[in-house]
Amino acid sequence: MLSRLSRPSRTRVLAHPRVRAAVVAALLAPLAACSSSGPSDTSVTKAKPSPDDRPVTVTVTPAGAKAPAGEPVRVTATSGRLTSVTVTDAKGHRLAGEVAADGRSWVSGRKAVPGTAYTVAAATRSAGGTAGSTRAGFTTAPADKVNKVDWRPGAGATVGIAQPISLVFDHPVKNRAEVEKQLRITTSNDTEGSWGWMRDWSGRDRVDWRPRTYWKPGTEITLKAELNGTDSGADGGWFVRDYTTAFTIGAGQVVEVDLDRHRLSLMRDGKTVRRIPVSGGTPGGDKRSWRGTAVLMAKEGTINMNSETVGLRDAYNKMVDHSMRLTWSGMYAHAAPWNAKYFGRSNQSSGCIGMSDADAAWFYAQVRPGDPFEITGKDTKGVVEPGNGFGAWNLSWAEWQQRSALRR
Repeated sequence: MLSRLSRPSRTRVLAHPRVRAAVVAALLAPLAACSSSGPSDTSVTKAKPSPDDRPVTVTVTPAGAKAPAGEPVRVTATSGRLTSVTVTDAKGHRLAGEVAADGRSWVSGRKAVPGTAYTVAAATRSAGGTAGSTRAGFTTAPADKVNKVDWRPGAGATVGIAQPISLVFDHPVKNRAEVEKQLRITTSNDTEGSWGWMRDWSGRDRVDWRPRTYWKPGTEITLKAELNGTDSGADGGWFVRDYTTAFTIGAGQVVEVDLDRHRLSLMRDGKTVRRIPVSGGTPGGDKRSWRGTAVLMAKEGTINMNSETVGLRDAYNKMVDHSMRLTWSGMYAHAAPWNAKYFGRSNQSSGCIGMSDADAAWFYAQVRPGDPFEITGKDTKGVVEPGNGFGAWNLSWAEWQQRSALRR
């Protein structure tokens, strides 16, 4: 019996992964060599920066921890240009400014103020077009003295046609031109006017703005005194805030006072509203009235009038009704019933313009601060000075303009 021969068995041998990798690498090596078009260059060339793409250098002045105040902030760029600049203080308030047309500089429109920390952020672009940014900071030295301002009229007031804008300073102002540059007046009808400097009756420095002629009724006026960061000069100190006020001119009223005829006339829009008999200051001495144009400063109502406060010893000390202040030196229009027999006949007061209770009550209700009192008479103490109340109207327009610090 023949036996069946068995077929030899096939055994699959699995190569180790490392062996397979080596085999593949060996098979591919000749192919790689055949595909090369020439010898390989394995060296790497590093790009050199273009001279036009150097970093932008930004310089800020002032600088430091105790930088001087009172100057604009300046930012300059070299090896490139500025695209924007932002300067803010610790409260987030910005100093506005503009980048120059060539992009090389930026200057703030306002000055750096004393005792303030500022942060400067500048965006730049190099000559090669690369954008960048820089941050810097500085702190100004604190003010050794602060100058403050008292101003008239108050915001929202309606005043008469002779009312000036008046600023009185706590401390001396030596840098008058620099201060005057920061005072901006806008009117609803482009009223012509000028600032004039003087010594106030209190002895302090003062500057007033008056129109060339009386205001037109209905004119709207705004004052912006952008004084923050301005140095008053020697002994004056720094201004550390801005001031603003806006007011309106009321009816076209003029009070004409004829001391020789002992008569007061209220004129409105050129027409006589009422004539009132009065008694002015006693002729021949210190009790005479002032003449010229005085401006109603305030309606003070019932007040105590004491002659000792105006250098007339013990001439009077009484409560007076319907009191209307015309000068700092003490001239008023008011009710004076004790002088009733002199009204319309003789000047027998201590310098004021007196009238009956009934006339004073009516007149008091008609007038407003800023109304001009045009006073005439032969025997008076003289013309009201600019600093004694609002006596600027007693100077000619040419004389008034010469009092501006910007015209000297």
